[in-house]
Amino acid sequence: MEMDMRWWTRVRCRAGAAGEAGMTTAEYAVGTLAACALAAVLYKVVTSGAVSAALQALIEKGLHAAF
Repeated sequence: MEMDMRWWTRVRCRAGAAGEAGMTTAEYAVGTLAACALAAVLYKVVTSGAVSAALQALIEKGLHAAF
């Protein structure tokens, strides 16, 4: 009997957790907008003059490294 109760408790806990898994449509939309906003900010940062020059210098240094 005790074994059956433990099994039933585990099944109920898993079923409850599965019902809340994932995002609903509204949450998905907000998450997508947040990801797009972050991508836009990162694009602006990476294409700025100082960061662009630093990345270019880093790439050139890597290409001219002695093996």
